[in-house]
Amino acid sequence: MSGEKILVVEDEKKIADIILSYLGKDGFQATAAATGQEALRLIKTGFDLLVLDLMLPDMDGEAICNAIREFSDLPIIMLTAKSSEEDRIKGLGLGADDYVVKPFSPRELVARVKAQLRRTGKRDNKTLSFDKGRLVIDTSSMTVSKEGKVLSLTATEFRILLLLAERPLMIFSRLQIVNAVQGYDFEGYDRVIDAHIKNIRHKIEDTPQKPAFLKTVYGAGYKFIGTPD
Repeated sequence: MSGEKILVVEDEKKIADIILSYLGKDGFQATAAATGQEALRLIKTGFDLLVLDLMLPDMDGEAICNAIREFSDLPIIMLTAKSSEEDRIKGLGLGADDYVVKPFSPRELVARVKAQLRRTGKRDNKTLSFDKGRLVIDTSSMTVSKEGKVLSLTATEFRILLLLAERPLMIFSRLQIVNAVQGYDFEGYDRVIDAHIKNIRHKIEDTPQKPAFLKTVYGAGYKFIGTPD
């Protein structure tokens, strides 16, 4: 990690200052925004990761996440006092990559920032093609194309799809997937992975209910069933 730009969207100045301080100590260029409108303006100037509080004075953080996903796939870590599993699943369903509940450890947050950036930055410079070019995964640009059209996947969605596609027909448990793409366990990981898989299917499948690429193996996990070219 060397100077990556982090935008921290948090209206509680004390919390924002603590996050900025810890990120700064680790060499990140951290900037704070106190409102959703300010965040949407700043994010277009170029950042590597977003730490987003869901409770903001002018906009719902979930609406901000939705708006950002319209034009960017940068990693988003949601920061919120909403601690229920349903809230976590809802946030991830909107395209967040990770979810940290208040009160939180600043050191843990920094560790999660590093984990997201480390995984986002991996480049193997190879292209995977399936079903006669119908689905193409380009690891150098972290893009996925279906029938020639580039799809909008989040960084976490891309890592999950790549993990499975690199080993067609191999069954991955939910725990194996979360450990591979996040690097640590967390409560509710099974439903978190289900939420990400659901998002991916809606983007790459013609009919998500009858998947041609990501198959559920009931009681075991998921496997990729596309045919390599």
